[in-house]
Amino acid sequence: MRNSGLTVASFLALLCMNALARAADADSKAPEKYTLRYQFHAGDTLRWNVVHRCQIRTTVSASEQTAETTTLSVKVWRVLDVTPDGQATFEHRVESVDMRHRLSGREEVHYNSDKDMVAPRGFEDVAKAVGVPLSIVTLDAQGKVLSRKQNPVKAATPGQGEITIRLPEEPIAVGHQWSFPHDIEAPLPGGGIRHVKSMQSYTLESVRTGVATIRMETQILTPIHDPSLESQLIQYETSGTVRFDVDAGRILARQADVDKGVVGFRGEASSLHYRARSTEEFVAPAAKVAAREAGR
Repeated sequence: MRNSGLTVASFLALLCMNALARAADADSKAPEKYTLRYQFHAGDTLRWNVVHRCQIRTTVSASEQTAETTTLSVKVWRVLDVTPDGQATFEHRVESVDMRHRLSGREEVHYNSDKDMVAPRGFEDVAKAVGVPLSIVTLDAQGKVLSRKQNPVKAATPGQGEITIRLPEEPIAVGHQWSFPHDIEAPLPGGGIRHVKSMQSYTLESVRTGVATIRMETQILTPIHDPSLESQLIQYETSGTVRFDVDAGRILARQADVDKGVVGFRGEASSLHYRARSTEEFVAPAAKVAAREAGR
């Protein structure tokens, strides 16, 4: 029997061609993927301006007290060595600190490491942590800490946060999520250390003009039933964003926020509310800034 329309064979061939065309079109619209890696060069000195603002409001037996701290500091990494596979060893230090602390009913205490020869009472340990190597750190290209030699100073400056964020192993597209476990060592009120498990989660939100915006969040996984211990862990439950230079392989900016409370941290009639924001901005070397300004 003859048919003036399509034969079965030609009809099937047409269906196949349409399917191939749709597949090719889908491939052409596949989301772009990005490989995120840290990149360092031996001899480089990298700086970030760090700002940390913190307010702690406590209530114990109807007596309320508020402590407010603002710290401006400069974080410095001096790159000592980089291996062919991207592992970098650098010296981490805090170059300067300008710190203000105010407690309810008391005068504000101010310490500026560039101006004050002697630190005010209560700031002695902060002063000891300024201008000296705090640690020697070795990272791989994904930001995993391979080794860390810590300087036994009593205190570092607030707001310095984690050394890096961890980057995914595979190339990723916008919307991709990844996470890494992280152990926290929390000091116990009676002495000793409690090891607490947490999870650091990340999402690639966008990539524009070579800069990736990454949302980050840290969650405590270990069940905590002791309010006094919970009050110490609040500062780790952060959320925020990171701006990462994909081509240069470094963090350009980071912001982390905490706004949480605990009831019963010092008896039933007690509460604590912790609110903090830490930001850091990469400081471009003077030579690069001058070259960029000259090119305008």
